[in-house]
Amino acid sequence: MTKVHFRIAERHDAGRLNAALAALSADLGDVYRASEAGLIAAGWGAHPAFRALLAEVDGVLVGAALYSPVYSTSRGCVVVYVSDLWIASTQRGAGLGRQMLSAVLRDATQVWSVRWMKLTVYDTSPAARRFYDRLGFHPAHGSTEIYLDEAGCATLGGDV
Repeated sequence: MTKVHFRIAERHDAGRLNAALAALSADLGDVYRASEAGLIAAGWGAHPAFRALLAEVDGVLVGAALYSPVYSTSRGCVVVYVSDLWIASTQRGAGLGRQMLSAVLRDATQVWSVRWMKLTVYDTSPAARRFYDRLGFHPAHGSTEIYLDEAGCATLGGDV
């Protein structure tokens, strides 16, 4: 593999980041509702909600990760949650995913002093699950990931 350059995404990268995350959603068969403007507001506004890491080869985007901190009282530390990890199809199987997660961990440790990493892998992505298993990830037991959608938030009083 050609030399990969990793860097933290900046506001001017929002369009490229949006395209990479849309490609990830398409690969997963997911609905994609984010936008360049939404990413700018959430990632580079007054209170950034995430950081993003880009991987480039000769200026071409070949990987992107979007991640944020979560404080865990049960672990007593900050955990980095990797919500999105996209690797270009031309780079898959060459070790870039491992390198991206390692770079995310280094950045999150420097910025938030994290000691754990978490992510979600779809049941419909057995290859991704095997990849994460090889890295030492293991499923959480004794809990279920649940969501409250926009309608539920509005009912609860969140005025979403």
